[in-house]
Amino acid sequence: MNDGRYTPPPLPADPPSLERERLPQWSHDETAAFLAIRADLDHSFVSTKRNKALWEAASARLHSLGFARTPDQCKSKWKNLVTRFKGTEAVVADPQTAARGSSSFPFHEELRRIFDARVERARALVRKKAKGKDPDDHDDGGGGDGGEGDEEEAEQLEEEDDDRASGETMRSGSKKRTRKAAARRSGLEGEVEAMLREFMRRQLEMEERWMEAAEAREAERRAREEEWRTAMVALGEERLALVRRWRDLEDAWRARAEEREERRHQLVAAVLAKLGAGDAS
Repeated sequence: MNDGRYTPPPLPADPPSLERERLPQWSHDETAAFLAIRADLDHSFVSTKRNKALWEAASARLHSLGFARTPDQCKSKWKNLVTRFKGTEAVVADPQTAARGSSSFPFHEELRRIFDARVERARALVRKKAKGKDPDDHDDGGGGDGGEGDEEEAEQLEEEDDDRASGETMRSGSKKRTRKAAARRSGLEGEVEAMLREFMRRQLEMEERWMEAAEAREAERRAREEEWRTAMVALGEERLALVRRWRDLEDAWRARAEEREERRHQLVAAVLAKLGAGDAS
């Protein structure tokens, strides 16, 4: 304040967090490359509880393809893609609106292939375990009983009908055991289907909760940003009020100074007039 005037301080700049959150959009090629990498790592994601290292691996593979994305950005993009996939699943299931659903979300088929491959892997694993544990796969004797019945029938062609009926009963029992084993395997596959549906439902619920938490954090960030902007507006108005008050005080000070100067001139003029009058007399 060299010339007697008040210089207001500059307004603070925008918070740095706003600049950090302005991220570039994902291009179509970048998203397609990311889905190919995610499909390749899907088995590891399903079998591993802590997948931080897998997101880092996905980020590194994107970097090798010329796309700079952090692990957190890859994770957030996957959550958004799954959410959009769920939103278009019902539309694509309807033949009359399938074209509209595919155009609204161009990566629907890529997501479906990933989830279908996951379900198929789980089915294969359960079938493998069921095959190793089902006793009818080892000792039901279906083929052996059939061969024994054929052998008895060949040896006793000329014997009485009751002997042939006995052989037919044996073969019938073997067929019943085979059908029972097939029914058990069918029931096991049904249980696997139900287990997989429950698994997918829980996973989608977890992803929905994650999206809700992310939306809540975004709403909180926006509320804080709005509060910051309101505080900056109030601070600017307070600064302008201080400037106006200072200018009013400065104008009043100048007016008083001019009034004193005018009185001084009048006093000097009066003294000079008296002195001139005394000299003349």
